[in-house]
Amino acid sequence: MSESEDRRNPGNVPEYSVSEISGAIRRTLEGGFARVRVRGEITELKRYPSGHVYLSLKDEGAKIAGVVWRGSVSRLGLTPENGIEVIATGKVSSYGERSSYQLIIEQMSFAGEGALLARIEALRKQFLAEGLFDVARKKPLPFLPRLVGVVTSPRGAVLHDIRTTIARRFPREVLVWPVPVQGEGAAARIAAAIEGFARLSPRPDVVIVARGGGSLEDLMAFNDERVVRAAAASPIPLISAVGHETDTTLIDFASDRRAPTPTAAAEMAVPLRSEMVADLAHRAARLSGALVRRLQEARSALDRAAGRMPDLPAMVETARMRLDDRAQRLSLALPRVAERARARLVGVERRVPSPDLLIARRREALGKIAGRLDGAVTGLVQARRMRAARARLSPEMLGAVVRLDQARLSGLSGQLEAVSPRAVLERGYVVVQDASGRPLTRAAQHPEGGRIVIAFADGQRVGRMDKAGRGEPSVQGEFSL
Repeated sequence: MSESEDRRNPGNVPEYSVSEISGAIRRTLEGGFARVRVRGEITELKRYPSGHVYLSLKDEGAKIAGVVWRGSVSRLGLTPENGIEVIATGKVSSYGERSSYQLIIEQMSFAGEGALLARIEALRKQFLAEGLFDVARKKPLPFLPRLVGVVTSPRGAVLHDIRTTIARRFPREVLVWPVPVQGEGAAARIAAAIEGFARLSPRPDVVIVARGGGSLEDLMAFNDERVVRAAAASPIPLISAVGHETDTTLIDFASDRRAPTPTAAAEMAVPLRSEMVADLAHRAARLSGALVRRLQEARSALDRAAGRMPDLPAMVETARMRLDDRAQRLSLALPRVAERARARLVGVERRVPSPDLLIARRREALGKIAGRLDGAVTGLVQARRMRAARARLSPEMLGAVVRLDQARLSGLSGQLEAVSPRAVLERGYVVVQDASGRPLTRAAQHPEGGRIVIAFADGQRVGRMDKAGRGEPSVQGEFSL
């Protein structure tokens, strides 16, 4: 049939709608590529708030779009990033609204060991630049932890080796946080276990992160960025024991100590009890010997010091004898001192006039003053009377009165001179008085050796009573005016 006939009879060609063609293509793609593995380098990576991840896989000759639905992101097996070569597992489907096809990715793994090593090296350089591997960040391990935390698989020989080693060396409590050590979600579970130990109360004193040997892909969970950052940020000292001695993961650089095997990690965590007992015994012996030597040296020094010191009992006895002698002399001296003081007081008492004598002298002086005052008043009155009488007398009568008074005054003066003590003294008599001024009329009135005052007509002398022959007292001493 010619072309012109086809245009005249269009019903012979099937007619489809756009949706039908798009659905048919989608069914064809999903039927022919229901399960495929595509190798390529990730590019144009975009994460959306909905949780979906859009990206492209490319090689030298082509590029295919890909999508990871939100529910599959946690099961990918790795964190997709631009520039890494991966093997994506999924199915090919179409997107009818844009007439495009895409790879719906369900799983993802690194493309070969070279890609894994390149990824690990890139992370190592990044962490090294951030300072996560600095030695200054390393924390010392406790000497004897009370509680040991272990992050590992609950199945396998690793946990058994750690427990038996700790029980053999120094039994300690072991707290296990079981986690998967490879496969999907292993890295997130390991990081959560490390962070979870830090939130416990009481929390372990040291944490061991361990697993047995395996391939590079099996150990990739311990090269994950989340695990490395959790190990570096752990406030609890952390020991990594991942794989065999030749295996090295990034957690080994971030941990505080790296152990070649899980058994070695347990040996690092707790000391050997027998060695501690032997070390304590050795230290105790050294301490005992040192104490014995110090005691001997102190005893020798004490003996030398005691040899240089005087005889204390003899010194005490000498001091006691000296004290007794002083006490005896004091008991004898005190009465003498008291007697001397008494004698001095008696001497002072004898020299001090008695109060009666002083009062008598004052009374006598006052009496004399009163007599003179009365005489003066009487004389004054008589003089005034006489002046008044004389004023009335004639001169001849007044002269007779004056002569009469003069004759009377001369007579009284002669009588006064006759009875005056001075006139007696002029005849050779003396007046003897004691120290108080009292007149002495008897020798017995004054003790022998006592002080006396002798009044002469022209002055006084001081003397001392002494005993003359035949018991008669006499006066001795130097006399002076």
